[in-house]
Amino acid sequence: MTQRFTLVAFHAHPDDESLLTGGTLARAAAEGHRVVLVVATLGEAGGAAGGRELGARREAELHRAAEALGCARVAVLGYRDSGLNGDSPSTAGDPPRFVDVPVEPAAAGLIEILRAERADVLTGYDANGGYGHPDHRHLHLVARYAAAAARTPVLLEATVDRRKLRALLGVMRLAGRLLPRLPLNAASDAYTAGSATTHAVDVRRYWKQKRAGLRAHESQTQGGQGWRTVALLARLPGPLFRLIAGREWFTEVGRRPVTHRDGDVFATLRRSACVLPENATPCARLRLPLE
Repeated sequence: MTQRFTLVAFHAHPDDESLLTGGTLARAAAEGHRVVLVVATLGEAGGAAGGRELGARREAELHRAAEALGCARVAVLGYRDSGLNGDSPSTAGDPPRFVDVPVEPAAAGLIEILRAERADVLTGYDANGGYGHPDHRHLHLVARYAAAAARTPVLLEATVDRRKLRALLGVMRLAGRLLPRLPLNAASDAYTAGSATTHAVDVRRYWKQKRAGLRAHESQTQGGQGWRTVALLARLPGPLFRLIAGREWFTEVGRRPVTHRDGDVFATLRRSACVLPENATPCARLRLPLE
């Protein structure tokens, strides 16, 4: 029997979905699974000229990227981008910054989606928030709370193997002088040590979909100092893109890392005795810690 699952990918801003999980989402959709994309904010602070106009533009880009990746549904929780340094300005009538909303109320919309979709897998972020963006760190907590409250069986935290990241940045520097200075924390703090990850997903077959997702975010091609990461990846030729962006990493909450990392985000579900046909009585959902 071919098993079909529902994957809900939770991200902080438009373009995060393509950067961190684009290949995984495209692969899941191509294999017949339902993929739902949820973003906390519209990334209104993600450019030299931010605000509502940029947010509207980025929402349109988000939908184009989701279509390229094969997502069946897109939902926006409606919080405001907190800004890289947590200092995003606001005007009257603006929604609250994501980082300012306590975890429980911030998770309410996501919990509703998880329950309505009967989600099997939720993706969040690692505890570092990747490179340390305040919204990413807050999303880590919100995803954990929501997964526990909705009793979603598997929570995967999207990340990057820290050691692989250094090598990839070296390759990208050779590819051009326009590589931006990423706002990474100290090397020991950014993203995740490879030994702590549980999944390394090969997405090279889906590089065209992932690159199309990145290219959809046209507003992020420039801003700040020079070209941005989205633009640089999107402009790489196919072979180099597959080399740099052909693998995506996750850490499964509640599972100890093992020597052999899974290459399938649904591997735990496939191994679990809880997986039943659709017409069978649902089994108890796993309870995740509220952190």
